[in-house]
Amino acid sequence: MASGILLNLAAFIVIIAGVKAAGSFLVPLLLAAFIAIIASPLLFWLTRKGVPSLLAVAIIILLFLLMEVGLGALMGTSVSDFSENLPHYQNRLNAIYGEILHLGEKIGLTQKDLAPLKDIDPSRVMTFAATTIKSLGKLITNTFFIVLTLLFMLLEAGGMAYKIRVLSMLGFESTQNFRQIMEGMNSFFAIKTFTSLLTGLLIWTGLWFQGLDFPVLWAVMAFALNFIPTIGSIIAAVPAVLLALVQLGFMNSIVTAAIYLIVNIAIGNVLEPKIMGSGVGLSPLVIFMSMAFWGWVLGPVGMLLSVPITMSFKIALDKNPETRWISVMLGTNSEAANLLESLETRGQE
Repeated sequence: MASGILLNLAAFIVIIAGVKAAGSFLVPLLLAAFIAIIASPLLFWLTRKGVPSLLAVAIIILLFLLMEVGLGALMGTSVSDFSENLPHYQNRLNAIYGEILHLGEKIGLTQKDLAPLKDIDPSRVMTFAATTIKSLGKLITNTFFIVLTLLFMLLEAGGMAYKIRVLSMLGFESTQNFRQIMEGMNSFFAIKTFTSLLTGLLIWTGLWFQGLDFPVLWAVMAFALNFIPTIGSIIAAVPAVLLALVQLGFMNSIVTAAIYLIVNIAIGNVLEPKIMGSGVGLSPLVIFMSMAFWGWVLGPVGMLLSVPITMSFKIALDKNPETRWISVMLGTNSEAANLLESLETRGQE
């Protein structure tokens, strides 16, 4: 028993080491797979409407290229300007932070009281934002490999329905589970993409009206990090709030924080649960751990893809009775409570 656990642990460590070493290759591959999952409902819809499979794939690839070119045009200058102004923002932020510490000393706080605050370096937040934005920019420039991989994935997805039907007719019962897993992933990511786009649009509108620098960058960060529930929204908001403090002053930083709070409550806590329903959540602890783990393995982009990757595992585990317990452990407390209530009701019947 113990030797088996140690063997599995050793195999896991070797696999993770290999994934980390192959990160530069795997990140575009995972991104292409993520886009293919999101785009597959559109592909199936086009084919059901009578559009030839090759033409449907070509339409999706063209739409992706147009979106990527548009995003690159919007972000290109902003990324360069933000990186150029980053030292100024960091110096200004450190000066404001120094004033806060000085104010604390004036009101009677001792050096011992202020010691924990002095260990905080707020400028690191801006550096993290710059690193994340540059990583996204590098992915945009890696268009050829992503598009080529996406093309073959969509071509394969177009014929997957026939393969599943053939396997089902041949008596392979597990194909039904595979189809349910794919349908669950498609539904989850399609809804999440829609709500993330809406989040990014509303954030851009609010920051643009305020006159904050680089609203497109913060909107793109809000869109990307919205795939990380709760924690992602906080990470996306912090650099924008700090920039508002540096550029526009204290009151505007409060307004910026309020914009993020209102948008994320309206979409994440009201709209998204109504559209998505229950049974697709992840525990906040699991979200944090997966973000830290995949960020360590694949870098900043791994953090962005951490929840989609973990969510895919959760959906797959939920469809197998032998592994469903792992899915329950990965889920939220409310999801477990709903499942418990359903099981108790079923037991009473």
